[in-house]
Amino acid sequence: MAEPIISLRQVKKIYRMGDEAIRAVNNVTLDFYRGEICCLLGTSGSGKSTLLNLISGLEKPTKGEIIMEKKHVERMNEDQLARFRQRYIGFVFQNYNLLGTLTALENVMLPLVFHRVAPKERVERAMEMLRAVGLEDRANHKPAELSGGQQQRVSIARAFVNNPQVVFADEPTGNLDTKTTYQMMDLMVGLAQKHHQTMIIVTHDLEISVYADRIIHLMDGKVDEIRQNDHKITNSKQLSLAGQAKTMEG
Repeated sequence: MAEPIISLRQVKKIYRMGDEAIRAVNNVTLDFYRGEICCLLGTSGSGKSTLLNLISGLEKPTKGEIIMEKKHVERMNEDQLARFRQRYIGFVFQNYNLLGTLTALENVMLPLVFHRVAPKERVERAMEMLRAVGLEDRANHKPAELSGGQQQRVSIARAFVNNPQVVFADEPTGNLDTKTTYQMMDLMVGLAQKHHQTMIIVTHDLEISVYADRIIHLMDGKVDEIRQNDHKITNSKQLSLAGQAKTMEG
């Protein structure tokens, strides 16, 4: 078995509301492996987004260890976390989180600015990513001039531009229609596989989970089931063919 890129050991996150203790994440132990596409699946309130925030250092656990690239994420201060995320992590969010005053190109370049990449190289790498997501001709457009699907493409380009070890995607297709959802999943999974990156996707959507190598079902802050996906779909064409086969069988 390969060595995990991320290890969680007895991780807990407890929120206090008056006298009540809400166990958003309750004693979770998990490993994630390099190059793996993993899905955290669960309904609203299951703890999946909180768990993602803990792994990425956006929140601190109440108890437990979170180790990524042999570094203890839970022990880092804010400056250390900022540098760690810049180096190792990319994010794709449901609401895109683009800066409205910047063009698509400038939004994609942001991680490279923080990483102190030279200006000429920033532009070249950002344009390369926009080309990869099919938006080279929209490089100088601001988010308000782009459709939802195009904005998410910019968000995906930004997440991958710094070649992170791990990409976190929190309900990345929640604001998109079905056709665009599959296009975005094809794009993200294809990029992650091409560069052998680990991707952790949070979703409540069973159809999104079919893209994952492993599906981790969460309920009430706990791991309810871990399932190896023997029928993994790598693109929406396969998904469509599988659906047609099921229809014919029926």
